[in-house]
Amino acid sequence: MECPMDATASEAALVIQFHNIVNDAAPHSPLADPEAERAKRQFSGEEAIGQFPLTASPSILLHLLSSCELDPKDLAALEATCKFFRSPARFPPDLELSLPELAAFDMCQQRAMFKPMKAEEKEWLKQRCGGSWKLVLGYILVGEKNYRREKSQVIAGAGNSVIVTAKGDVYSFGMNSSGQLGLGDTESKFSPCLIRSLQGIRITQAAVGMRRTMLVSDKGSVYMFGINSFGVFDLYAADVNYVSCPNPQLVESLKDIFVVQASIGGLFSAVLSREGRVYTFSWGRAERLGHNTDPTDVEPRLLSGPLQDVLVAQISAGYCYLLVLAYQPTGMSVYSVGCGLGGKLGHGNKDNESAPVLIQHFQTFNIRPMSISAGAFHATVLSSDGRVFTWGWGHNGCLGRGAEEYVTLPTAVETLKAVHVSAGHYCTFVITDNGDVYTFGFNGWGHQDGEGENESGDALTPKLVTLLAGLDERFVQISTTNASDWVDGRYVCSHTVALTNSGKLYAFGEGKTGQLGVKLSEGKETMPPIQVAVDLV
Repeated sequence: MECPMDATASEAALVIQFHNIVNDAAPHSPLADPEAERAKRQFSGEEAIGQFPLTASPSILLHLLSSCELDPKDLAALEATCKFFRSPARFPPDLELSLPELAAFDMCQQRAMFKPMKAEEKEWLKQRCGGSWKLVLGYILVGEKNYRREKSQVIAGAGNSVIVTAKGDVYSFGMNSSGQLGLGDTESKFSPCLIRSLQGIRITQAAVGMRRTMLVSDKGSVYMFGINSFGVFDLYAADVNYVSCPNPQLVESLKDIFVVQASIGGLFSAVLSREGRVYTFSWGRAERLGHNTDPTDVEPRLLSGPLQDVLVAQISAGYCYLLVLAYQPTGMSVYSVGCGLGGKLGHGNKDNESAPVLIQHFQTFNIRPMSISAGAFHATVLSSDGRVFTWGWGHNGCLGRGAEEYVTLPTAVETLKAVHVSAGHYCTFVITDNGDVYTFGFNGWGHQDGEGENESGDALTPKLVTLLAGLDERFVQISTTNASDWVDGRYVCSHTVALTNSGKLYAFGEGKTGQLGVKLSEGKETMPPIQVAVDLV
C-alpha cells in the first residue's frame, strides 16, 4: 500500500496538520464545524520517553489511517484486535471516538458529497448507516466505485458517447440529432468535443440514454440536454412535439435535492440523492414506478414504500425497469421495480411490480451483491467474491449460459473473478481482476475473433475479447449501449467504450454516427477497438 507520508521523515519536516491530544478531563464536545475543528488538530511534537513513538503520538497514527485510504473493514479490524484502537482518542470533534472512527470521519470529509452537509445532516446519515463513521465511509465508497464518482468515466449512449474527466470536464461525440451532445447545435461530431458551457462546473457523474443526457455536478445539481422529456421518447408518435435542448440546462425540479447519481432508461429517468433516496421521472401510469402519474410527468417522484427505511447506494435503469442496490450494515441487497416481462425483475416470475421489491434470491443463498448493471432487457449483479449473476431475456446468449429464452432468477455465470460488469442491449461485458475484458451475447460489431461462437457469431458463454487483450492494457471501466434508436430509416446498433488504468480510452462496434470518435470510411459501419484521442487526466 502506498502512503503519501514517509514514515522515516523527521518530525521537523512534517508540514501537514495533525491532531492534538486532548486532556481526558475535558468535557465532551458536540459535533461542531468539522473544518474548523480539524484545523485545530496540531501535532505537539512531544513524545513520552521510553514509549513506542506511534502510541506516544496518536496524531501520527490518525494521519496514517486517514491519508492511506484504508478500507472501512481494515479500520474495523484494528478496533476488533487492539485495545489501543478501541479506546477513545480524545480528539475533537468527538472526544469519545476511536482513532479508526476519526480516520473514517476525516476520509468522509474529503468527499464532495459529504463535506458541505450540516453537522445535523451528517449525524443523521451516520445513524441511517448504522451509527458508525466507518459505515458512512463504506456507503460513500460503494457509490464512488460503482459509478466512478469524481473519477474519469466513459458512457456509451444510443449512437453517441460521453466522457467525464477526473477534473470534471465533459466531452461528447457522435449522433446529435436532438442536441444530446450538449454543444449548442444538432450536428453530429466525429471526435470528442469539450462542452465549454460547463466550464467552471465540476461534473462528477453522467448518464446517457436515447437522445438525452444528464450530468451531475459536485454541488449535487443536475444538468440535462437533448430531447425535452425525462420519460418515454416515442420514435413513431407523429403527434408528439419534442423540443431539442442542445445546451445543458439546470433541472430546476431537483434544485432542493443533492443528487449524486443519475440513470436513464428507455421509458423513464431516475436520480439518487446523497441521503440514499431514489426519485423517478415519468412512466408512472398504472403505478409502474411506484406512483400513478402521467408518463410525461416532469416532476421527480420519491420511490418510497419498501425503500422508506433503506439507504440506496446505486441505481441502474433498464429500458422499462429499475435496479436498486441498497446499503446495509450487514451487507448489500438488491431491489427491482417496473416491467417484469422476460423475468428481468429477478423474482422467479414475469410479473410487473409497481413498487420496489427485494430480490430474495441473494439473501436465500447468502450472496453478497456489490454492484448492479441493468441492460435493456436483462440484468447483472457482481457479488463481493467476484461472481457474476444474470437474469432476464437471454437472447443472443447475453446471460452467458447459452442461448436461453429467459431466466427469472439470478444465476451465476462461469467466468473468472470479476471486478466490473456492464449489461447492454443483449450483450454483457465483464472486467476481471487482472484487467482483462470478457464478453457474452450479441456480436454485431466484430470485436471477437470468431472462435467459440455460434453460427450467428454470438458468444454464448464468457469469451476473452482478444483484440483488447492484445493491447497490453489493464481495463478499469467499460460501458456498452443499453438503449436503441432509429435514424434515417436504419437501426442504430450498439457500441462499447472502455477505459484503462493509464487513462486511455478505446471504442469499438457501430460507428456510423461518430460514436467511436472517428469518421468511418464510406461503406464501413463498424470498427474493432481503436484508441480515442482525448485527455482524461
